[in-house]
Amino acid sequence: MQKKIDEEALAEAYNRALALEKSGDVEAAVAAYRQVLVLDPEDHGGAAVRIASMGRGETPDKASDAYVTTLFDQHADVFEDVLVEQLGYSVPMMVRQRLQALGLGPFKSLLDLGCGTGLTGGALRDMAENLTGVDLSENMVEIAHEKDLYDALYVGEAVDFLEDNDDGPFDLVTATDVLPYLGGLEALFFAAAETMEPGGLFIFSSETLPDDVFAGRRFMVGPHQRFAHARDYVLERLEATGFELVDLTDITVRMEDGAPIAGHLVVARLRNPS
Repeated sequence: MQKKIDEEALAEAYNRALALEKSGDVEAAVAAYRQVLVLDPEDHGGAAVRIASMGRGETPDKASDAYVTTLFDQHADVFEDVLVEQLGYSVPMMVRQRLQALGLGPFKSLLDLGCGTGLTGGALRDMAENLTGVDLSENMVEIAHEKDLYDALYVGEAVDFLEDNDDGPFDLVTATDVLPYLGGLEALFFAAAETMEPGGLFIFSSETLPDDVFAGRRFMVGPHQRFAHARDYVLERLEATGFELVDLTDITVRMEDGAPIAGHLVVARLRNPS
């Protein structure tokens, strides 16, 4: 039986940890976030990625599902305004432009992982006969549903959905703004390959940092509590899971505190089994 969270104690502990982090007392903040994790092992507040963003503890393999769900459920109503208008996010249109520039498409069946409110679905709707979306946040999926863009919508975690999916195979899988919540990419890439047609395309965005910041690491949690991935690691994982690179573009994923966040837009093709 799941232990009931003491919401009052949790809020107090989390606010204390945030205040310590803001004050610059890293060690005390880390200790406070660890106390938060004791109170809330499922980590609805993202304490584990905050600890990692301060360069302490082990880098988690992903942001917790509870954190991602809570984050997007809370912000669903203002999501598009904040992301597009305030943070300058235009990756879905970049995806459309790259596909058109490369002469790729149209597609029979598109799977939009981390579909959110339907920004990528809206950008690509006329390029695919059938469109399926999946997102962890029920509130986001409800907004996407109201737009009437998708033929099917599901609430679920991307890898879990791919492993259990009976809707495929898909000849285009997109994952825009999904990798910043994942560290290790093996599970996502392998599961995507399993649900795709040979020759199908996998297109996704990732955030990155300078090589000297990675210091040999394959991925890390950056200063804004989002995962960044080294370019070579992304390419290595694609190769290992049966994809070949079609195109990799350096992009500005979004703005944060007035500064551009560097990233990559990657188009990969699932190799035909020999």
